[in-house]
Amino acid sequence: MVSDTSERILDATERLMVSRGYNAFSYADISTAVGIGKATIHHHFPTKADLAAAVLARYRKNNRRSVEGLLAAVGDPTARLEAYVGFWEECIAKRDMPFCIGALLASEIPSLPDTVVAQVRGHFADLSGWLGAVIEDGVAKGSLRTAHSPKAAAEALMATVHGAMLAARVAGSDQATFSAIARPALAQLQAPNDA
Repeated sequence: MVSDTSERILDATERLMVSRGYNAFSYADISTAVGIGKATIHHHFPTKADLAAAVLARYRKNNRRSVEGLLAAVGDPTARLEAYVGFWEECIAKRDMPFCIGALLASEIPSLPDTVVAQVRGHFADLSGWLGAVIEDGVAKGSLRTAHSPKAAAEALMATVHGAMLAARVAGSDQATFSAIARPALAQLQAPNDA
């Protein structure tokens, strides 16, 4: 069972990682944000790599839970992809989590510890697998189309959405910038009668 202190540490670390990346925060930053001593943080997470890997593992678990909820609530593949893009539009507009932590850390892979790299790669595999399955389902139902395999289309959509996050960040967390890039990528996947 995860303690309240552990959760507060993970929450603060996730916010710091999204705003600064892996290499630009320290246990001192977390100590200040949570209001606890560095020794307490080390007690729960002995190394920075342990802490970052735990943040990503929790992020992946939460994403899986969100995907399961979306699959249960939304049957139409096009609507599922719309919900995926809409989720990030809302996050960027609210500025509460305006960037995918997995995408952010992917740019730091050369300097990340192996345990963190494994979680980043796992995140991308999870997301690619889910998007690929949704696109494959949409193609089978005739609501989506792709000139490539569903896996290739999923990778392209994922790259476009992450690139749109980056463009939105450059534009000052501008949701309209994100939408202007991500929405046409969705439109390209829609079959002509749904476009």
